[in-house]
Amino acid sequence: MTDQLRNSYDVMVFGGGAAGLSGALTLARARRSVVVIDAGAPRNAPAAGVHGLLAREGIRPAELLERGRAEVRHYGGHLVAGEVATAGREAEGFTAALADGRTVRARRLLVATGLADELPDIPGLRARWGRDVLHCPYCHGWEVRDQAIGVLAGGPMAVHRALLFRQWSADVTFFSHTMPPPTDEEAEQLAARGISVVEGEVASLEIVEDRLAGVRLSDGTVVSREALAVSPRMAARAGFLAALGLRPAEHPSGAGEHIPSDATGRTEVPGVWVAGNVTDLLAQVGAAAAAGAAAAAQINADLVAEDTRQAVDAYRARSRPSPERGSADW
Repeated sequence: MTDQLRNSYDVMVFGGGAAGLSGALTLARARRSVVVIDAGAPRNAPAAGVHGLLAREGIRPAELLERGRAEVRHYGGHLVAGEVATAGREAEGFTAALADGRTVRARRLLVATGLADELPDIPGLRARWGRDVLHCPYCHGWEVRDQAIGVLAGGPMAVHRALLFRQWSADVTFFSHTMPPPTDEEAEQLAARGISVVEGEVASLEIVEDRLAGVRLSDGTVVSREALAVSPRMAARAGFLAALGLRPAEHPSGAGEHIPSDATGRTEVPGVWVAGNVTDLLAQVGAAAAAGAAAAAQINADLVAEDTRQAVDAYRARSRPSPERGSADW
């Protein structure tokens, strides 16, 4: 259900995932008028469950979001389905134009739109994403423990990813694919941990009875595997911020692009904060939610400071004697 969109709010939150909803909840509890604009395309939708989230281990992603939305609404927050086309600055704060033509204004912005995973172009891979094609060992390692795991090279962290997955299984194979082979040092590390290296381009995945059964190389060789870890390039969903002068930059990890911010989520544009995967590519659900709450607290403090300045100005104006009154008293 979509709430009725008002013309203006204290804070507009872009993105209704863990970071956005957590931020909205904190702001609503701070008695701020807040609206969450959500396009309804959560990154973790294909996953069967959310893992590593204290007291909510294994909860379905859809259920987690449903509970979060109910909590935000309970404290008076609004949730609106829509996609942000552009966001810009105006005299009293910011304005956002939605793709359907609606506009909304707010004094502050919290951007929590997450990221898009750019997956390798291998037939059969995308259909398995979030099932037996994985990326994060802390999110899915337990679920594939002791299975035959493949790690597809891609990006600067590929060997590191293989060494991580070795913690969950003794049967790990590293596929060089289109990347250069491991360096001598990396090859030694892989060999020492019993991780075999397979050279040659991966052509497709072998699926049997709706389960990953193997990885097929371009020469026709099939390597039996039950799970495949990949390193997608991660790109912040933030093109609508260009008019504000905020553009994605390369993440220090080399894993993709993000919107830079300080430790509190504050960006270089005054009044705009970011939280979750849009700025921290490696954040899991718990870390994203915590970042949303922390950024919201900073936003509320910023608004309190502005409200106080305005109140002081008004107080001084009321307290200052007018010229007419001053001359009469004299």
